[in-house]
Amino acid sequence: MRYIIGVDLGGTNVVVATVAEDGSAIYGVRSEPTRAEEGSQAVIARIASLARDSMAEAERVAGVLPGRVAGVGIGAPGPLDRKRGLVLLTPNLGWTDFPLRRLVSDALGGLPATLDNDANCAVYGEWWVGAATGAKILIGITIGTGIGGGIVIDGEIFHGASDVAGEIGHTTIDSTGRRCKCGNYGCLEAYASGPAIAARAVEGVEAGAETRLSEYVGGDLARITAQTVYQAAHDHDEFALEVVRDTAKFLGAGVANLLNIFNPDTFVILGGVTLAGDHLFVPLQAEIKRRAFKPAVEACRVLAGTLPGTAGVFGAAATFRNQTRGKV
Repeated sequence: MRYIIGVDLGGTNVVVATVAEDGSAIYGVRSEPTRAEEGSQAVIARIASLARDSMAEAERVAGVLPGRVAGVGIGAPGPLDRKRGLVLLTPNLGWTDFPLRRLVSDALGGLPATLDNDANCAVYGEWWVGAATGAKILIGITIGTGIGGGIVIDGEIFHGASDVAGEIGHTTIDSTGRRCKCGNYGCLEAYASGPAIAARAVEGVEAGAETRLSEYVGGDLARITAQTVYQAAHDHDEFALEVVRDTAKFLGAGVANLLNIFNPDTFVILGGVTLAGDHLFVPLQAEIKRRAFKPAVEACRVLAGTLPGTAGVFGAAATFRNQTRGKV
C-alpha cells in the first residue's frame, strides 16, 4: 500500500495528513494557522514541517516507512495553473503567479507533488470517502475564509478550459452589491463567507440591533466570528437567527443557479457554516425550492459534508493519485 501526503492550504489554516492510496486510512492529521502575513517562505516551511510531523506519526502508529510515501497532493486557493503548478491569484494569501508545487516539492526533498484547487479537493474528498460517495453529478461548495466550489462528474473533477471551473464564490448574486476582495461587486463570497457573516453581524450590532452577541466576545466586536453567530443562534438569539436566515437566502440563490445549470443528483455543503445546523439548512432548502426548477430540486439531495477538517486532505491525496497514476 502506498501513502500520499495531503495538504489543504487555506487562508486561515493549513491541514496536512498522511493518507492511504485507497482512502482506507488517514494518519498524522496536523493543523496550524496559515499566517500568510509572515510571508510565503514561512508558509512553505510550515507546510513542510507539518508534512514531516505527519509522516513521523504515520510511521510510529502504522509502520508507514518514508519509502512508501509516493508524493504530496496540494489543495490551494485559486485560480491556478495546474500544469505549471502555479497559484495565479489568491486574495486571501496575497500571492500572484506563485510556484507553490515546486516550492513544496523542494522543501520535502524533491518528493513528487501535484496541485489542485482546494475546494475541488474538498468536494472530491467527500465524493471519494464522505457524504457524496456514489454521486454521478456532484456540485459542492466550501464556505470558510472564502467560498469555493467543485464539480465532480462520473468520478472526475471538472476543471473547465483554464482550471477556473467551480469558482462559485465569485458568481454574482447582486450586481450592485457589496465589494468583494476579488474587486467585483455582489459576489456570493461577499455575503456568505465566514468573514462576511461576521461583518453583517457586527454591522447590525453597531446599528443597535437587539442581541446578546457582544456578550459572547466581552464587548470586543472585532472578536465576533461566524461561529459566534452560530452559537448565538443555537441559544435562540433572534438577531443571530436573522443573520443565519439571511445567509441561507444568499446561499439559496447561488445553489439554485447551479441546480438549474448542472442538474446534479447531489449537492454537498462543507465548512464551518454547517455548524449552524437546521437554523441554516431548513431555510436554505426552502430558498432552493423557491428559486430552482422543480425537476432539478426533486432530482438533487442537498447534504452537509461528513469529513470536517479532513475532506481537503483526502481529496488532495486522491488528486495526486489520479494525476500520477502510472507515473510515480
